[in-house]
Amino acid sequence: MLRELSVQNLATIEDVQIALEDGFCVWSGETGAGKSLLLSALGLVLGGKASADLVRAGKPEARAGAVFEIEHPTLRADLEEILGASLEDGTLIVNRRVSAQGRSAAQVNGMPVTIATLQKLGERLIDVHGQFENRALVDPDRQRSLLDAFGGLEELHQAYAEARGRHDQLRRARQALIDATQARQRERSLLEFERGELATLAPRSGEHDELVQESHILANSEALRTAAVDGHRLLYEADRSAQEVLCRVARSLEPLAKDVPELADAATTLERLADETREVAYTLRDLGQGWDEDPERLEDVEARLAQYRKLSNHFHREPDELAALKAEIEAKLAAIERDETDLKEFDKPLAEAWAALKRAAAALSEGRRKTAKDFGKAIQARLKCLGMDRARLSVEVEFRDLGDDPTAPPPPESGADRVEMIFLANPGEVPQPLRKIASGGELSRVTLAAKAVLAAVDRVPTLVFDEIDTGVGGRLGSALGKTLADLAKHHQVVCVTHLPQMASYAHKQWVIRKQVERGRTRTTIAPLAETERVAELAAMLRGDSAVESTRREAREMLREAREAVGVA
Repeated sequence: MLRELSVQNLATIEDVQIALEDGFCVWSGETGAGKSLLLSALGLVLGGKASADLVRAGKPEARAGAVFEIEHPTLRADLEEILGASLEDGTLIVNRRVSAQGRSAAQVNGMPVTIATLQKLGERLIDVHGQFENRALVDPDRQRSLLDAFGGLEELHQAYAEARGRHDQLRRARQALIDATQARQRERSLLEFERGELATLAPRSGEHDELVQESHILANSEALRTAAVDGHRLLYEADRSAQEVLCRVARSLEPLAKDVPELADAATTLERLADETREVAYTLRDLGQGWDEDPERLEDVEARLAQYRKLSNHFHREPDELAALKAEIEAKLAAIERDETDLKEFDKPLAEAWAALKRAAAALSEGRRKTAKDFGKAIQARLKCLGMDRARLSVEVEFRDLGDDPTAPPPPESGADRVEMIFLANPGEVPQPLRKIASGGELSRVTLAAKAVLAAVDRVPTLVFDEIDTGVGGRLGSALGKTLADLAKHHQVVCVTHLPQMASYAHKQWVIRKQVERGRTRTTIAPLAETERVAELAAMLRGDSAVESTRREAREMLREAREAVGVA
């Protein structure tokens, strides 16, 4: 909860520090004293919009800071996840600076953070209810979230979310296949044309290199044959051939090799070379016999190479890549043939996922309908305590049928229901949606009633109320104060008020004053001791705290408020 709020150089506030306490805290003061400035400072801490107009004249920047004590483990885990850092001592320190040029910077526990991060933290730390925030209650989505919180429908909502996610995953996969199929169908005719062109060649992997080699041999067959025949003759058949010379030298060394090991090695090597020379000569003989001139074959090879060159230029591929291209085109055409079959394979799982989603949506809707009656009654009972004895409030849940088309987009993440609060302020009127008829004062009380009903399940530790006493008289102010004091059993409650009846229920009261010193206006805030509080309540009652009868009235008001909330 909020332990400390500090403000420097924000409009008329020069330097203010407020050490807040648990329970129900009230800020009071005359109109224009600067209560709204404290709320503006709190708004900055929560990630609100910054403006150069907020900076005190003549100062380089305005500052707002807050210290939060985080006690609930779940809240602490949420905040640590947002920050990406541990809160070892359970303390969160937020600082926001706004320069005279309107630039803004924020830090949390000494680390720079974005305003978006600050806003996420603020949503979990403080719930502010002012005239604008109360209007949020007329939004059916907000009403639905309150109903879900009251009913504890987390498990039903989780089951719905999982079913929705499963269906949406299948639906998107099916749609992706449809999109891909349509794209492939558009290129089908081109693929078939290209396949036909490649079919005239029927390229084979490695064939082009083989043809190039064969073409070279056929084009130079006479020279190759002559070289092979001459080589065979010189190595083996001619007088004093290479093979004969090697054998003769080896035989001449044999008688001497017994006494000289090196000569024995040389003779062995020469014999081996003679054998290898003979084998090479035989190879050249065979090659020479096979290299005959074949003009027809050469013409066929050159024609096929010309086809390779033509298609290579056409497809902008290397000749030896054409076989792979043909296989690639065949695979694409085969995929197109399979698309219809693949699409049908989605039918059963998608239908099953849609049925499961419909069941989960219906279960969530049923849970809401069962909860709605009790939720409406609970708020109406609270409204009676807030002076709206004749008001009637109910909560309607309208289920929107999802239909039987499994390929349809999924319903909203919140479910298939429309939730609407139906309100009747006075007998004889026609009940209508809350968004159409409730006044500002009525909305404030409905909001407070809803908050009171949800007090035990609402995880936000600090609630701030501003202008909740608009248009409210003394007796109703007492009822509002009692409700806020009850709410403070589950939350820290901070309320800005002009009503002494409301203020009397607070556990602690601060007074905000505006004074002029040396030509400069300065706003201050100070906690009130018991006697000071009596004087402040008396001033709020009659405008004069010096009259003893008014002070007695203030003391009596405090006593009655404490008795009402069970405080001695």
